[in-house]
Amino acid sequence: MSSFDYLVLDPAGLHARPAGLLVKSLAPFDAEMTISNGVKQVSAKKLFAVMGLGVKAGQTITITAEGPQAFEALTAARASLDENLAR
Repeated sequence: MSSFDYLVLDPAGLHARPAGLLVKSLAPFDAEMTISNGVKQVSAKKLFAVMGLGVKAGQTITITAEGPQAFEALTAARASLDENLAR
């Protein structure tokens, strides 16, 4: 199992557009993916679950991957967050 922490700096938090792009970027990978806001942990491959976390600006999320393509999935997740969340 591998993971990374990500500080959300976008003033709108992890809102619909970047959340949708994150979920879409993870779909091709053979890995179990979760995202946690420190209180709740959900599947990172399900848009409504990710949106349900209600991640606000200034919160740190943890993305975890387990499976044959875990490294590739985490790389894609970080790239998606870096590209689609304002800093």
